[in-house]
Amino acid sequence: MNRQIRSIAYHQVVYLDVTYGEYRARCHCCSTFRTMPTSVEFKARYDNKVRQAVLDRILEDGMSVERVIQSIHRDFLLDLSDGFVYDCLLHQAKRLDMAEHRRWVLEHFRGTLCVDELHLGRYALLLATDPLNDLAVAFALVASNDKDHMRRFLKNLKTWGLEPEVVVTDGSDLYPAVLAELWPSARHQLCVFHVLKDLHKLVLDALRRFRRGLERRGNRGRKRRRGRPSGGRKPRHRSTYKEKSAFIFSHRFLIVRRRDQMSRQERIDLNTMLNDLPELRPLRQFVDALQRLFAENQGEATAWRRHQRLTTDRDFLAVPELVKAVKKLGPEKFAKMIAFLGSAACRQMRTNNHVERINRKLRHEEKARYKWRSRRTIVRFMVLLLDRYWEHEKATRSRWLDETPPIELARESPKTVPRPRVA
Repeated sequence: MNRQIRSIAYHQVVYLDVTYGEYRARCHCCSTFRTMPTSVEFKARYDNKVRQAVLDRILEDGMSVERVIQSIHRDFLLDLSDGFVYDCLLHQAKRLDMAEHRRWVLEHFRGTLCVDELHLGRYALLLATDPLNDLAVAFALVASNDKDHMRRFLKNLKTWGLEPEVVVTDGSDLYPAVLAELWPSARHQLCVFHVLKDLHKLVLDALRRFRRGLERRGNRGRKRRRGRPSGGRKPRHRSTYKEKSAFIFSHRFLIVRRRDQMSRQERIDLNTMLNDLPELRPLRQFVDALQRLFAENQGEATAWRRHQRLTTDRDFLAVPELVKAVKKLGPEKFAKMIAFLGSAACRQMRTNNHVERINRKLRHEEKARYKWRSRRTIVRFMVLLLDRYWEHEKATRSRWLDETPPIELARESPKTVPRPRVA
């Protein structure tokens, strides 16, 4: 029997002429079966090249269903339906072996786990990653972001056999009790980036209050009458309070910037800000103390001594915003902030940026598919996206293993190597 099956070629109409046989079973079940090539599914109108082109445009290029149909029609002169595109996604999802993926992730797990949550409309996506291997470990789509769902998600990871040495999270209240219950021996590292972000926000709030007070000083004095000529005054050589306030507003980021990352001009601008508004000096001193507090080249004892000096400094306690910042550095919470100083495994990862970066990618991918808002479509897309990511990682790692070791060259200088003489 013959069938014509549509394939793809750039700006061409291509058909495959397939000859297959239909056979009847010898038993009394009266069933028949056919022989088909491996590149064509049973009773399919298109070969697997068409399905692969659809999946590549959705998972790799980030196209929506409408854009995929337009792209296939423009490049391959093939008109597809919405149902076929969704059928490609469903067919690929049924072929996946998630148990094999979990075994592979567990074999390559290096002991550090990053956990975070992402809100997708009505749902919340719980995501766990391995930052040292740059791998996504697992995810769960839940109806609400609470401790019960987080406990169930992390308990499933423990059931699979995941035993992390370090768990990195943000400052949310969902994690401390759950992590102490499931992995009591694991060290809980709070993301230093999130901690500094919250503290810097309070510092900038204090700067805003001082700057507005400086700006209001410029409104003092006698007001010029209406109709009175504005000329005739002597030019001023000093900056007014409003000019100083505008300068501080445009350079407010310098109050929280690291000194080793400042240019020469930025250092000059910072000194100008501190001279124009001396109330900013405690804020800058507090930021410098924070940077020394979370320095990597120190021990835990040094960090605790610096923490004691910072939380008892009278200059800091005189500013209301800094008082709130000091309260955020309580002993119990500070011990989790400097967990990276306790062991070599913790020093490898201080922040939760790896899982945050993957969350931003997922949110970008999800926004391009505005029709995929049901639970089933979101889970299917996440599974296909992670499967594609894991396949790329497996291919990369196997290529590293297959590569031959580099040839060691002689350490001698090229000038000292004797050259063959030409007769």
